[in-house]
Amino acid sequence: MNLPFLKKFRHILLNIFSFILVLIVVIPFYVVLINSFKTSTESNRMSINFPSSFHFENYATVIEKGKLFTSFNNSLLYSVVSVCIIVICVLAAAFVISRNTKGINKVFYYFIITGLAMPINNVSLFKVMQFLNLMNTRIGIILIYSAVNIPLSLFIAYGFIATIPKELDEAAILDGCSPLQLFTKIIIPLLKPIASTLAVLNMMAVWNDFTMPLYYLNNSKKWPMTLAVYNFFGAFENSWNLVCADIVLTIVPVLLVFIFGQKYIVGGVSAGAVKG
Repeated sequence: MNLPFLKKFRHILLNIFSFILVLIVVIPFYVVLINSFKTSTESNRMSINFPSSFHFENYATVIEKGKLFTSFNNSLLYSVVSVCIIVICVLAAAFVISRNTKGINKVFYYFIITGLAMPINNVSLFKVMQFLNLMNTRIGIILIYSAVNIPLSLFIAYGFIATIPKELDEAAILDGCSPLQLFTKIIIPLLKPIASTLAVLNMMAVWNDFTMPLYYLNNSKKWPMTLAVYNFFGAFENSWNLVCADIVLTIVPVLLVFIFGQKYIVGGVSAGAVKG
């Protein structure tokens, strides 16, 4: 058989497959973007055609009448605070568990990461939130985001921290470091790659989430940007051009986070893999 021909044919097939995957991702975004500049009548058809004229005022309408500044502040608050809670708790827990894998620590680790496989029981969670008076509160939704994203974050952080030599701990203790000083002055600087990875991943996860605020926030003043789209149903007679404009404005911040943070994602994960 002609091996060079087979390699070239395989290369062409892979390129075609990659091109199809790119289209699957790009076309929906293109449809949303192009329809955000159309009139209400044109956008109802949801076509891929260019608008007869570009209506940039759609974005001004969305920002002005869609309470987008309030929604943006809410999304930023939920994302930043929950990410801080997740990163601090996960790094501390992963360090303790990785340094003592026997007994109750290992049980706690496996108990927490079972959250990766177990679905969220919204009925039970709803009852718990009601009992703690956290329904329809900002602190409640922040705690939910933190709890939901901790299992995967702990799983990733544990694998990274376990590769840090224990000899560093012993040397620091011999030099007179307390356990807190050991963690903050010796270990934390080594965790910057994985901390950046967790921050970017969880920031995108919280920002893009739609279901949790829909279930647990009944006040539109507390809605994040993902729920602001509801402001354009009813009062605006299902204006899909405004809905698309709102979606674009919602996507832009997290897209920027991904573009500027992808090197930290790849760097953090690959650093743990190489050390392992």
